[in-house]
Amino acid sequence: MIAKSVYDEGRHHDGLRGLDQVPTGTIFTPGRFGRMFGQLPPLVVPEPVLVELGQAMTEQETFGAQGDNPRTPQGYTYLGQFIDHDITFDTTTLSEQPRDPQAISNFRTPQLELDSVYGTGPRGMPHLFERGNTGKFVIGSTSSTPGGGDSTVPVSQPNDLPRMAGTGLAIIGDPRNDENLVVAQTHLAFLKFHNAIIDREGVDFDEARRLVRWHYQWIVLHDFLKQRILRTDVVDDVLANGRRFFRYEKEPFIPVEFAAAAFRLGHSMVRDGYNYNRVFRPGGVTVATLRLLFNFSGRSGDGSGVPIPSDWIIDWQRFYAVGAAPAEGIGLSRKLNPLLAPTLQNVPGLGPNNGPGSLAVANLRRGILRGLPSGQAIACAMRLRPLSPEQFDQPAPHPDAIIKAHGLGRRTPLWYYILKEAELEGGTQLGPVGSRIVAEVFVGLLEGDSESFLCQQSDWRPTLGKGGTFEMADLLAYVNDLNPIG
Repeated sequence: MIAKSVYDEGRHHDGLRGLDQVPTGTIFTPGRFGRMFGQLPPLVVPEPVLVELGQAMTEQETFGAQGDNPRTPQGYTYLGQFIDHDITFDTTTLSEQPRDPQAISNFRTPQLELDSVYGTGPRGMPHLFERGNTGKFVIGSTSSTPGGGDSTVPVSQPNDLPRMAGTGLAIIGDPRNDENLVVAQTHLAFLKFHNAIIDREGVDFDEARRLVRWHYQWIVLHDFLKQRILRTDVVDDVLANGRRFFRYEKEPFIPVEFAAAAFRLGHSMVRDGYNYNRVFRPGGVTVATLRLLFNFSGRSGDGSGVPIPSDWIIDWQRFYAVGAAPAEGIGLSRKLNPLLAPTLQNVPGLGPNNGPGSLAVANLRRGILRGLPSGQAIACAMRLRPLSPEQFDQPAPHPDAIIKAHGLGRRTPLWYYILKEAELEGGTQLGPVGSRIVAEVFVGLLEGDSESFLCQQSDWRPTLGKGGTFEMADLLAYVNDLNPIG
């Protein structure tokens, strides 16, 4: 079973907590949550309808190739989660939310600055760094005993997060990045990227951190968003002509339309099983199921799976287009559409009495609790042609049938609307409303950060890649740690 901590309101995609009291009208205070479309009325949908709709949002062909997104390798699913953890972190639970919405804090600065990795740096968090003033992160080792998948895999490899003895909890800037195995290995890749820059470029900590941050920001904007997730024309328009809907006075905030709907696109990208490495792969003795990826983590597992055995070291060549692809090929994310992996319909802690429940139902419910407008209302506010009732035309068991049965084709929950737009785009990218919200927020975060490359040097190009560009695959190639177990 996936541990409760994986998807409960306290830890997974932390737009989930502390937002139900965000008022109408736009909040411009940095470190708080606000709205892009505060003038629009909230959508009201009866609870039983939300439950019926959310439960219907289930993939029927879980492993079928027709559900794969050829534009987006499977690693980007968890890069999206890593990015989300970098810009949002709210510590209040639903039962602890203050009445004063201005007291709802985002304990992550709304900037792409990797404070989830660096914390407060070597002086503020010396336990994250090597002794001797090297400026390099501590790297953890895999287990000293063989794993069960393949006894020929060498033990005690430098391919895990550093961990506390006894508990196995990761010693990192943001504990949420140890929620599942892929996001943990992604965090580890950034630790190694920083260390490799110090070793190979001969720079000090501050310069290495700047290079890591700027290359990461480039990856987010040009690789993750522009090439994989959003409509290219929308990103280009926002960069060339400016933001029209995400506005702030001095410093940016995180809009609930983004946190509670548009950037929850990653839930539809999740697979129920992964082409993980040569041990855990399709056709192998064991497939890396979604549940296993959470069991082998310090935060979501019971502690028995960490330090991870060496047969759980990730093979990045199966997650991104980097190096020599294995015979099984690069695994792909699932298409962007209103269908979620079946495992996500049975998540501990999301149901009645803290039992298992549907992540889709939870997303829909919280969108209504936060007073989000309908997707059609936002489309009209953007002066775009909204989806019509006739476009929600898929028969049961597709959830469109629930939309049609309850007359939600003219007033659709924003999260569902954005995923439906993506489905109508072929499932390879978000549509016009979703792309516009996400693009404007990320560009706005970069423009509001005086230390970002977009503010300091708008014509900057990556210096560590080839040809002035840089993708996640280039970062992994630079680290040169693609397939440690062969």
